[in-house]
Amino acid sequence: MADHAPVAVATHEPLLSYLDDATGERTDLTAQQLGAWAARTAGLLRDGCGLRPGDRVAVLLPPHWRTAALLIGAWSVGLSVSFRPRALAGLPVLEPGADLPYDAVFVTPERLDDWLEDVPEGTHRYLVGTGPGPLSSVPPGWLDWSTEVLRHTEIAPDLGVLRPSDPASPDGTSYGEWGAVAREYATQLDLRAGDRLLVDAAEHEQPLKWLLAPLAAGASVVLCANLDRSRLDAHVTAEQATRVL
Repeated sequence: MADHAPVAVATHEPLLSYLDDATGERTDLTAQQLGAWAARTAGLLRDGCGLRPGDRVAVLLPPHWRTAALLIGAWSVGLSVSFRPRALAGLPVLEPGADLPYDAVFVTPERLDDWLEDVPEGTHRYLVGTGPGPLSSVPPGWLDWSTEVLRHTEIAPDLGVLRPSDPASPDGTSYGEWGAVAREYATQLDLRAGDRLLVDAAEHEQPLKWLLAPLAAGASVVLCANLDRSRLDAHVTAEQATRVL
């Protein structure tokens, strides 16, 4: 978000590591590599979808390295991002303009197929898998993010000027306000530049906790999906984690 502290992680070290104890998957991304995926996503949204600052994007994804790239990419081109909005039948609409289609929607195949949920409508619709590689099948009307994003360059598009007062989420919360909240939460966690934060993804879904606060503090992140609690100490030692969330 706007005004966060520079990332204090060596360029050759992972800024974000994603581990899945259920599948054994591991992905390590340096700041440059995460930035490249974010740049591709920014290109997809701005040049591929034609979105402009203030347009609304729904991100219905769990904590994941792809989610991080998507969020950073969307915010970098001034989009207003709603993270994991719930559109359950019978519940009141809490988000301004939620009765209108989002300009783009990103969702996992599992959530798309969940009969308990009504996934919001979107002008541009993408499925984002949480496993390695492209999806095996994509229903009509949807596109595979992992395929479409590769059509765009790793060089960030020419960006306009983002003001701290610009809305970063559809409820009107600005980039500056989210940045301040992220720095405050980092202080609460006693996160400092160079720290390595290990996060139980299932317990901390909001990107404020697993993405924005660490970046604001200059810390790196180890994001653990399907965390086997019996392996927590081993993960802390292997990853040289200095904080656990």
